[in-house]
Amino acid sequence: MKQPFKLAVVCGKLGDVDGVSLEVDKWIEVLSRMGHEIYTVSGVYAADLPLIPQERRLTVPELCFDSDFQKRIETVMFPHIVPGNKSTGSSKDRRKLLESLDHKGTDAAGKIHQFILDNHIDALIAQNTNAMPMTLVGAMAVHKLASEYKTAVIFHHHDFWWERSRFSGNHMEELLKDIMPPTDPSLEHVVISSYAAHNLRTIRRVHPHIVPNCEDFCNPPVMDDYNRQFREDLGYAPDDILFLQPTRIVPRKRIEDSIYLVSRFQQKYPELKERIRFVISLYQGDELDDSYVHSIQKLAEQEEVTLDLIAERVASVRGTDAEGRKLYTNRDVLVNADFVTYLPVWEGFGNALLETVAARIPLAVATYLVYKTDIMNRGLDCVEIRDDYDDQGRLIIPENSLKQIYQIVTDPAVKTMMTERSFNAMKKAFGMPVLEEKIYHILESYGDEIMASRRRLSKKKTIFSV
Repeated sequence: MKQPFKLAVVCGKLGDVDGVSLEVDKWIEVLSRMGHEIYTVSGVYAADLPLIPQERRLTVPELCFDSDFQKRIETVMFPHIVPGNKSTGSSKDRRKLLESLDHKGTDAAGKIHQFILDNHIDALIAQNTNAMPMTLVGAMAVHKLASEYKTAVIFHHHDFWWERSRFSGNHMEELLKDIMPPTDPSLEHVVISSYAAHNLRTIRRVHPHIVPNCEDFCNPPVMDDYNRQFREDLGYAPDDILFLQPTRIVPRKRIEDSIYLVSRFQQKYPELKERIRFVISLYQGDELDDSYVHSIQKLAEQEEVTLDLIAERVASVRGTDAEGRKLYTNRDVLVNADFVTYLPVWEGFGNALLETVAARIPLAVATYLVYKTDIMNRGLDCVEIRDDYDDQGRLIIPENSLKQIYQIVTDPAVKTMMTERSFNAMKKAFGMPVLEEKIYHILESYGDEIMASRRRLSKKKTIFSV
């Protein structure tokens, strides 16, 4: 890099355990190591950001995913976002909400712009703000910063609103087409898969960079003195077999298929049933009410699968809760697992998959679209289940897959061989050096626009006297 930049990451939330937050952490680490000075703008910080001192952080509460305004606009503008929702308001209500969104976006853009000027920031990296309508004030603010303030922006898109059925049939289609994402040629776009790149080129005529999710395989999750107590802490016996779902609880993760898999496995190998626990480590997603969680709990009961929801004991960083109990990271949970289930019908890429491989834990994977296009042929050794579904919508689980899982959880040599092979293959394809190289090329190609933005911003700080 010819010279370092001052870059501000903008996101609805940071420091959490969701995929976007985890990837942002990696980008911050790589950019800092490359010599750039990083700032952050967020609606909320779920945990501390070790690499970003307080004076380089700005909190703009209006950007929160769960702000009152965001909840209101979701209910009115997206009739399918909550099952059974019929209260979408009148056209007058919707018009007023869009006017309020514009005003709130203008106010938020002003706050961020002042932060940019005060800290001589050169450009923004907008993390999913203008791809998913979960921080609409944030999306409007970033759009205004790009279009009205002429700030250089790198948009990092993790997934798109048109890929989610709950955002279909909405009442703000024209606005979403304008700002999610904006297509001005002075802006840069990054996506996380070749499928997303094709999608963006086709729908928006934008040619993005592809930067896959990456993982720090040089510092993988390992058993240590802290996480060695996990099983005892949560009441598991040393010989319990922990099937882990290391994700949030959202419908597209198809957790019901993981429950069916565990149920089928128990039926085939009843001698292991009393030792098997199915653990979900993360919290309910940002998408729905409690109905999906309740349906998962009911299904597990029907299928006689022992289900443990342990999100209250899992955080983005180690620590203690209000009761003084130890909090574990998802990586801590992973190294204590015996087998991971990862059977989504849709994923933007597969952060949990990479973390599992880095932790050297075997896994079953459904062949979701991006897995097929970007991961399948990279050398991963796993229990691969084709994305075929029966008349009831259940994933068809072949008998041979159950036999593979049995061999893995009962034969340490087989487990070690599979996980080492996967670790080495994924490290080569999706290690941090890959991320650093790709970020380097993005900043090189966008460097002239960032420098132009720097000059424009410096002129705004000039004070003239007569």
